[in-house]
Amino acid sequence: MDLLERLVSFFADHGYAAVFMALLVCGMGVPIPEDVTLVAGGIIAGLGHANVHVMFGVTMAGVLIGDATMFMLGHHFGVRMLDWRPVAWLITPERYASAQRKFERYGNRMLFTARFLPGMRTAVYVSAGLTHRVSIVRFVALDGLAALISVPIWVYLGYFGADNHAWLMKWIHRGQTGLWVALGAIVLIVAGIYLKRRLRCQDEGD
Repeated sequence: MDLLERLVSFFADHGYAAVFMALLVCGMGVPIPEDVTLVAGGIIAGLGHANVHVMFGVTMAGVLIGDATMFMLGHHFGVRMLDWRPVAWLITPERYASAQRKFERYGNRMLFTARFLPGMRTAVYVSAGLTHRVSIVRFVALDGLAALISVPIWVYLGYFGADNHAWLMKWIHRGQTGLWVALGAIVLIVAGIYLKRRLRCQDEGD
């Protein structure tokens, strides 16, 4: 039995609370793939064990609270938390240094894109808290916007593919590619708006 099947079985027995707790620990860096967890939540809704719209709300809450917890821990405890054994195991010095470099270079943009970077997510969120340059409101806003792209895709994909495993697995792989395409499109749109405004300001200055 693969991970997806085990999660579906566990969630079917324990409902929304199990999905919520699983996503909390995903946000805290435990190596359970978030996308698989979200798909499993959608599947149990498709099988009649839950309401898919309520499941979407539960998964959004689990994702955002898990992420915000790591941000707030970094904000409150600073670099001391990197010496805690569970944290040191999840966030290695190499992973933390890489997240710091990326955050220093890209700032708020990194907070948005971190949701699409499995393995880097937790380190980036802790780093953001450590810097004390980002408010919790801004963090939740940026993380929430990214989650509104990824979370519904996985949950509703699981819901519609609950009775067709082969179709579901095909679209899981396509969904992973599609998220990167969507992210690239958003980046291009934002870059285009920024360049247009900058050119307009230059024209007005002339």
